[in-house]
Amino acid sequence: MSSIPNGFAPPPFRPDEALAQTKRALRDLKLAERGNGFELRGKRVVELVVDAAAIQVRLARTLAHTPQWDALVIRSAADQRKFIDEIKKRLTRWAHDD
Repeated sequence: MSSIPNGFAPPPFRPDEALAQTKRALRDLKLAERGNGFELRGKRVVELVVDAAAIQVRLARTLAHTPQWDALVIRSAADQRKFIDEIKKRLTRWAHDD
């Protein structure tokens, strides 16, 4: 038995389109776009690089001028949603750390 009901398959992941959507979501979260990354209060918190099949992400662990980075890869719409949810959690945590 197939794990995909009624032959439904999710649409193919398009990194360029997902990058545009992700950037829009980050701007909606009040992050400032600078080059290939985004900043919060002048501190770099996200860097995005698109390749042929995915979006490579560096996400700051803490809000700092020279942060330590977590590496993530967005390869699907589900990964994209998880990334945006993680950004929201970290923004909330950083707001409370001030």
